[in-house]
Amino acid sequence: MKRFASVTSVAYHLPETILTNEDLVREYPDWTVEKIFDKTGIRQRHVAAEGETALDLGEKAARKLLERSACPPDQIDALLLCTQTPDYALPPTACILQARLGLPTTVAAFDFNLGCSGFVYGLSIAKGLIETGQAKKCLLVTAETYSKWLDANDWSVRTIFGDGAAAALVERIDCPDEREPIGPFVFGTDGSGFKRLIVHSSGARGIGEAKGSLPEGRRPDRLFMDGAEIFAFTTRSVPQAVNALLAKAGMTLEQVDLFVFHQANAYMLEHLRKRLKIPQEKFVLAMAECGNTVSASIPIALKDSLDAGVLKPGMRIALVGFGVGYSWAAAILTWPGPGVPS
Repeated sequence: MKRFASVTSVAYHLPETILTNEDLVREYPDWTVEKIFDKTGIRQRHVAAEGETALDLGEKAARKLLERSACPPDQIDALLLCTQTPDYALPPTACILQARLGLPTTVAAFDFNLGCSGFVYGLSIAKGLIETGQAKKCLLVTAETYSKWLDANDWSVRTIFGDGAAAALVERIDCPDEREPIGPFVFGTDGSGFKRLIVHSSGARGIGEAKGSLPEGRRPDRLFMDGAEIFAFTTRSVPQAVNALLAKAGMTLEQVDLFVFHQANAYMLEHLRKRLKIPQEKFVLAMAECGNTVSASIPIALKDSLDAGVLKPGMRIALVGFGVGYSWAAAILTWPGPGVPS
């Protein structure tokens, strides 16, 4: 009997305030409700209230998870928080979350800054901690409030991004066979594209760098996204990542039960699905009611698939994250069988 890391439970939390397509149309009369949905696959997105942060959303998602999985806080050995909207540049938001959740002071707690590939990266870190004997239970939290970065006049991003947080419990389990529940992984980075999705004045390099490099009317303290270049990067990198993952896992496309990609927007995902020849019934779309929640989108899609009865015990899932950085990551996840909380 070999011991592996496994995802045993997942939960998420969305803020109360909802921004619907109808709301956006009142601000952008040149658009229609149908046009927004046709282009994005999104009907509404949740927006954090003033003063509500990724820390607050992450805490609520983590509390749901711990209650649902009947895991006492004192059993958590490591807290991993993925966010690009931390409460402070320092201290790490994970340290504050540790205190709020009442996790033991012996816990390892740290932030890591990744966007749409962050959940897959986080699974890799948790797997490494567990399978090297450094932890038995890891709490992986992905939380984003991109609305804080959005320009109210930039329809190209306001129609897409929503706020939200997810939490996953990754723990050591005994497996009767040698098939690892998490993995293998493939990763990729192309930092030459970093300026295609960026908030210029969000860090130490400051506003000065942005002067003269932004289109007229763009604010350096707001998210800039070059949609055409992001689409080109995605269509170039994601199929390669999926094929590399299948080769590394020794699997064919047909042997994957479910594909859960980062929920960027429906147009992009449908393009990728057709290019990879993934059957529609195996491909998850889960952004209609919450938008693109960045690092939280994959675990939200997993939870929605589980609640809808689409995700079943023993299924092998291809997780694929891609976006800001440029960064991408993919992994095979086997969903736990009966007797394991979900």
